Amino acid sequence: MMAWLSCTGRELMAADPAALTARLAVTQSRRFQGPEPEQIDAWDAGIAALRAVVEQAVAEQVGGADWTVLLEYDLLRLERRIDAVLLTDRAILVIEFKHGAVAFRPEDMRQAEDYALDLRDFHTGSRRHAILPVLVATHAPAPRNDWPLPLPGIVTPVLRANAATLPALVAGVQRHLQPTTPPLDGPAWTEAPYRPVPGIVDAARLMFARHGVQDIAAARADTANLTRTTAAIRRAVAETREKGERRVIFVTGIPGAGKTLCGLNVVFGAGAGEAIEAAFLTGNAPLVAVLRAALARDAAAGGTGRQPERQGRGFLQNVHRFLEAHVRDAANPPPEHLVVFDEAQRAWDAAQARRDGQRRKSFLNDSEPAHMLEIMARAPGWAVVVALIGNGQEINTGEAGLAEWGRVIAASGGRWQAVAACRVLRAAEPAQRLADSPAPWLRLDDALDLTVPIRSVRDAAGAPWVEAVLADRPLEAAAIAAATDLPFYLTRDLAAARGALRRGARGLRRAGLVCSSGARRLRADGLGHVLNGPEEAVRWFLDRWPDIRASDALEVCATEYACQGLELDLVGLAWGGDFMRGPGGWLPRAFAGSRWNAVKKPEEQAFIRNTYRVLMSRARYETVLWVPPGDKGTDRTRPATEFDAIAAYLTACGARPLECWLAPGTEAAGAPWQPAFQDA
Repeated sequence: MMAWLSCTGRELMAADPAALTARLAVTQSRRFQGPEPEQIDAWDAGIAALRAVVEQAVAEQVGGADWTVLLEYDLLRLERRIDAVLLTDRAILVIEFKHGAVAFRPEDMRQAEDYALDLRDFHTGSRRHAILPVLVATHAPAPRNDWPLPLPGIVTPVLRANAATLPALVAGVQRHLQPTTPPLDGPAWTEAPYRPVPGIVDAARLMFARHGVQDIAAARADTANLTRTTAAIRRAVAETREKGERRVIFVTGIPGAGKTLCGLNVVFGAGAGEAIEAAFLTGNAPLVAVLRAALARDAAAGGTGRQPERQGRGFLQNVHRFLEAHVRDAANPPPEHLVVFDEAQRAWDAAQARRDGQRRKSFLNDSEPAHMLEIMARAPGWAVVVALIGNGQEINTGEAGLAEWGRVIAASGGRWQAVAACRVLRAAEPAQRLADSPAPWLRLDDALDLTVPIRSVRDAAGAPWVEAVLADRPLEAAAIAAATDLPFYLTRDLAAARGALRRGARGLRRAGLVCSSGARRLRADGLGHVLNGPEEAVRWFLDRWPDIRASDALEVCATEYACQGLELDLVGLAWGGDFMRGPGGWLPRAFAGSRWNAVKKPEEQAFIRNTYRVLMSRARYETVLWVPPGDKGTDRTRPATEFDAIAAYLTACGARPLECWLAPGTEAAGAPWQPAFQDA
């Protein structure tokens, strides 16, 4: 990450402003099209404003000369750039200029705040210093600011200024803040790593623009295995291509460890699509719809025509339609030499594959793994299937598991080989073992196992905590919670849950409600409607309030089928009556008619448990667990005592009261009510 122009306050004052603007114009012309006259005028005005800031700071003897001034600061995240970052000896000011603006618009406030949050979460040099987002609407009336409480690693509410009041605002910041020990070192800050972990939608957009995974590696040093796994995939693909072989590369990992990110990078990443025809295949219809729509919207916004949308349809395909099309056209090879099979453990077995659907007739006569390898074997020369394996995420009947992949590879008579981590031989459930022992067609490479969760930006403890909670190990869960800043909060009040999510979703971050598809009695609490179909999922994940169909309206829940493979920044999980506590631990249930029935089959019990594993691992930041109060009267489908038992268990496991998240003095409590959620 670097600025297009970097200098000290002293150098800014000594330089010819026109020469500085020219340097910015040259940088833009080398990367993009040449700047428009409006952009030149904006740079001229911004440089003049920053010179006035430094001049007043020097005059008032609050610093200025030794400050670091950074213009057009690249975030390498959807090609976003901060207009200016000003590093004093005691604070980081993130400045967004809106030249000619006569008002402070809510969307501009959110943009400035989001830039500051991005630095706090992903830039290592920012975590020990106060970060102040500043919105400059150059022609707006002089605003009034309430001085925030500036604490290390805290993003304050957005400060506002016009062109005339900006110098006084910055000088006031210097007087208001206490010096830090040691002082903020501008040159060292600029050299500190910036490693963002974007969400899946942002990652697809970024990778489509041909940025490599090295730019979005990880926010913490302990997640280097994301890059390591991607490198291992690329090595195996290169070796297979060079030798003219056919190989299945199994990528395993815990929920939220970055399997989909690795798969998208294989297809979209730097150089992946230039010499190799590749596609990302998934049975997750909402994921395909949301990613395609995101690329199409980018194309429309950028004025680039329909080509990215058309390419997105080629890169992102429904695996069931892919198989059906090539089974019906058995005479021709597929155009792809490389396909990524998302959630490959959920590929259908033969019985499910042959079953006709409500709206279509099946043309398959074998399991999906068998058809996939037969189709890819038609590709001339070489072929690779990258199979992404989500451990513990099987949520439906008819899923073949890893054992079927192993059976088909073994039966190929050496035509197909495989490479995978040792995990594929150790699964407790036989259906999720690729083989019962090392096989001649299997090579082991533990670099293909993702063991560190990266979806949770601030703390990696979320995944092991969820696992302990769902495995009936409350003491272990409580120990994990006690040792970490656990981002799970518990409430019995739905209104309080919504309010917390709205206040916590600062900047451009997104909140939403999720629930199990089996939580049939949530409708008694006003949550009766859930996402229905890919089109609703597109609007839920991509649109924003005040569109009531957007996730941050907090009106419609996404089930495990709609949100698996996708994520939100903040999640409100509505706990349903399908997964309660009994004398022996968890009690999975199914609702039929007017009553709950205990689920007896171990496979179906596992599906319900995995559903809650999926739902509890959807958030990149905080998760609010809302346990309904239940009914203390005559509604036997929602007895209050059952929900009290769930709340007591989650509390014993270490889930914190919601009030702890928004306690006085915390960052979320100091944040203003977000304009994104105000009534229109």
